Amino acid sequence: MTRARAWIVNHTVGPSAFWRTLRFRFAFWVGALLLLAQAALAAFVYARLEDRLSNNVDDTLRLNAAQIRAMVEAQEGELALPDEDVNDSLSADLQEQSLTARILSPSGEIIQAYGIYRDLPINTSILDAVHQQQEKLVTTTEPDDADDKLRVLAVPILQDGELAGIVEVTQTMDSVEDTLEQLLIIFQIGMPISVIIAALGGYGLAARVLARVDSITDMAQRISAEDLSARLDFPPINDEVGRLAQTFDMMLGRLEESFQRERQFTSDASHELRTPLAAMRTILDMTRAKRRSVEDYEQALDDLAGEMDRLQGLVSDLLRLARNESPETATHETVDLSALLVDIADSLRPLAERKHLGLDHTLPEGLTLNGDRDQLIRLFVNLLENAVKFTDQGAITISGAAASAGFVTITIADTGQGIAPEHLPHVFERFYRAEASRTTAGAGLGLTIALSIARAHGGTIEVESEVGQGTRFRVLLRTDLRANLT
Repeated sequence: MTRARAWIVNHTVGPSAFWRTLRFRFAFWVGALLLLAQAALAAFVYARLEDRLSNNVDDTLRLNAAQIRAMVEAQEGELALPDEDVNDSLSADLQEQSLTARILSPSGEIIQAYGIYRDLPINTSILDAVHQQQEKLVTTTEPDDADDKLRVLAVPILQDGELAGIVEVTQTMDSVEDTLEQLLIIFQIGMPISVIIAALGGYGLAARVLARVDSITDMAQRISAEDLSARLDFPPINDEVGRLAQTFDMMLGRLEESFQRERQFTSDASHELRTPLAAMRTILDMTRAKRRSVEDYEQALDDLAGEMDRLQGLVSDLLRLARNESPETATHETVDLSALLVDIADSLRPLAERKHLGLDHTLPEGLTLNGDRDQLIRLFVNLLENAVKFTDQGAITISGAAASAGFVTITIADTGQGIAPEHLPHVFERFYRAEASRTTAGAGLGLTIALSIARAHGGTIEVESEVGQGTRFRVLLRTDLRANLT
């Protein structure tokens, strides 16, 4: 009982009340707007029909008044119809049309009368108007029934320019009021029914449309960081909800890819950090296991220093990579790339000469861009150190091209081992190392850092390689990084 009451309260006045839903609000506004539109239309139709019916009554009164006035003759100083046959015919016509006709003297006395309202009191406004030789239309009521409206027309009868009498024609407004009353009944019945049907239709349409939104909501509630593989997979409908569903699926795809990269990064980082720590632990355990000579202790310290350097380098690379992914930490200045690459080549030439490698450059003067000088040094040092590391003979060349379409292009080519096609798509991934490179020092972050720097400068790095022939890295950098940021 308590649970049922809680459900009722929650769905009537609580946050989940049905009248708070978009379905109900959409149906309510559809019904309300339709009701307002129908009320305005009904008022317009009612007013127009009432005016038209009233005009028809007035036209009928004028036509009959004109006919009677044309038949009236003066007999022995008084106005009257000429003979009894005309009286009978007129009386029949008036009765058929539910009309009452009276011939009055200028003072308002009844001379002749036909119809059921022959004893209707004379309206003083009629006498005032006809004495001014004007017709007069008035609406009055029956003396015995105030709800029975009558329409009265009075026209003057003139002889020699003087008022000789009055023709008064009266018709009940019952037919007009009956027609208008039937119209009101139609409106009173039809409007609520049509509004209810429209509201129910609007509710059903909203429910059908929002059912897909509910699916998106349910999906969002079920999704967690542990499982981002679920998708809505709605049919490709090009409407607002369809585009929302497609965008939601694409967002889930990006999130899943991002989480997978982060998990892989965490896993690889923990593995890479564990390796030098485990080695250091092993060295310490072996050194402490028994007393050793001074030379053994010195060797142990040297080994520890080497592992410490490796650990420090790995942590530095991770911090550098994180810093590169936060562009707001970078500082921008005008950099002479030609001079910068010459300085880098000169500083790394001894490293290449140890392996009897040439390190040449063909760079045009005046290659400048707006960027972070320190990050650019790290980018090209990483690429050149990587080229020296995997080249056993031949030479390494640095070439550049003048700015084109807002980009500067720098190419670093070597004659080294080359990269197998199956490894080429992965060379920029974090901690990725091909089999041939696992015996060399490094954590597999150099190319990743280089690519992140290039992207931070609005560019990218392209790679081409052939096993046994060498590798070519093509670096594209935007000349004005500020234009890219805006």
